[in-house]
Amino acid sequence: MNNCILMAEIIQSPQLRYTSDNQTALSEFTVQFPGIKATDPPSQMKVVGWGNLAQEIQERYKEGDRVLLIGRINMNTIDRPEGFKEKRAEMTAQRIQALDAASLNEAFTASPAAPMAAAPVASAPPAVAAPVSAPPPATSSASPPAPAEEPDYDDIPF
Repeated sequence: MNNCILMAEIIQSPQLRYTSDNQTALSEFTVQFPGIKATDPPSQMKVVGWGNLAQEIQERYKEGDRVLLIGRINMNTIDRPEGFKEKRAEMTAQRIQALDAASLNEAFTASPAAPMAAAPVASAPPAVAAPVSAPPPATSSASPPAPAEEPDYDDIPF
């Protein structure tokens, strides 16, 4: 499955176009994100949104906005005039969310039906409280209480 989550800054305002049959909206824009190392230059990628998402992108986002993009990555091969082929990555966006304080707060407090109402992208495992055991009933033969099982924090089922 090809899914990618990318946090980036829009460096070219979205352009709204339509397919040749004038039926489907298409929005294209360019984003920039930091390199792997601090000394690496920032990387750029073209992002495309289709249909209703394309219209939403055109209406809500502009150059300089920081966004969280969820979508698919495609590699396109382009024939260059210099005589060689160049490969470029392109993202087809399925969701987009602005990264400002108000929208982050809204995304984490919205109802489950909201488009981006999800858990934070990177989070620590949830804290699990130790089970509370009731005091053992008073009996004539005192036996030590059974030790409580520790919770399994590992997501792998084996």
